[in-house]
Formats: sequence, C-alpha cells, structure tokens
Amino acid sequence: MTSINNRPTSMNLPTDDTSFCLNLFNTIKETINADQPIIILCIGTDRSTGDSLGPFIGHYLSLKPLSKLHVYGTIDQPVHAKNLHETIKSIYQTHSNPYVIAIDAALSSMSKVKSVDVVYGPLLPGAALQKELPAVGDISIKGYVNVSGFMEFSILQNTRLSVVIKMAKQIAQGLYYTDVYLKHQSSIFKLKGAQ
Repeated sequence: MTSINNRPTSMNLPTDDTSFCLNLFNTIKETINADQPIIILCIGTDRSTGDSLGPFIGHYLSLKPLSKLHVYGTIDQPVHAKNLHETIKSIYQTHSNPYVIAIDAALSSMSKVKSVDVVYGPLLPGAALQKELPAVGDISIKGYVNVSGFMEFSILQNTRLSVVIKMAKQIAQGLYYTDVYLKHQSSIFKLKGAQ
C-alpha cells in the first residue's frame, strides 16, 4: 500500500530475517520525534495464546533498562478490550503530546505468519474478532501470529506459544534499539547545550 507522495503507508517485515530487529528500528526511527514522550502500547490478553503477543512484548521491554520509552501493557498488567479506553485516557492525561506506537497480534494469510506490518497510522484493535474498539496509535505494529479464516477466536486460542514468544522477543529488541537511539540523541543534545 502506498500513498500519493510515494511514502509507503505500511511495511511488512518478516521476523525470520536476521536483520529484523534493525529493520524494525530503522522503520520506527524515521517517524519519531525525540522531543515527544514515546509510548509503547502493547494490546492483548494473557488469557489467549495468540492474543498474548502484546503483553509479552511489554513484559520483555519491562526487563530492559529503558530510559525514553514508556510501556503500557504487560503479562502482569495487560491492556485489553475492557480497559483500553481507560488506558488511552490515562496516557493522554499523563504525557504531554505523546507519540503512541500501538502493538497488537493479528491473523492473516499463511505467507504473512511470523511477520509484522508497521503501519504509519492507527491500529484497530480487536478487528479480527469484530470488536469495536477505539483506533489508537500514531504508528502501529501488527504481529501476524497465525492464519485467518473461520472461527478466529479458536485460532487465537490454539496459536503456538513458541511462535508468540519468539516474535515478542524480536519486536521488543527492535523497540529497545529505539530507546538506546533516543537516549543517545538526548545525550548529544545535552552536550551541545552545555557548550
């Protein structure tokens, strides 16, 4: 999918690619402004294997020494259909002019399983299950954990946990590179200001 100005509106990145983490970082880096609070909104639930991608990403990020990213949604405190409205409200009350990277699991064709779409625009969480939830995110990441088709809820329940965990670790690492980059940019800015 491309826009009129020839900038792609989405990009598909296979997680099996050895350069995936770096590619994800480079794709995100082009869109962020170091002056804004960067929010990582990991949507999903720990009650469904396939839908636990977001919470696992939040969990793995919470184990890293983050200095610039603010993470919402982990295995211990998931962000899901029942608390999404409240969480979005809290983000905008807590952070001034936040830049939100929304992440959720998704279903697609077999060729896209184990890949992610980075979309320059909001995420529509719960779309696979016909849930009407608010669109969220300045940029969004959809991780394809399984094939779509009949009975999506059952497919999400029967998704292999190993697929979800491997994808979550890789996505979290790519996002961590973003934190390191922002920390470095902040240090350069402080050094220039001190001169």
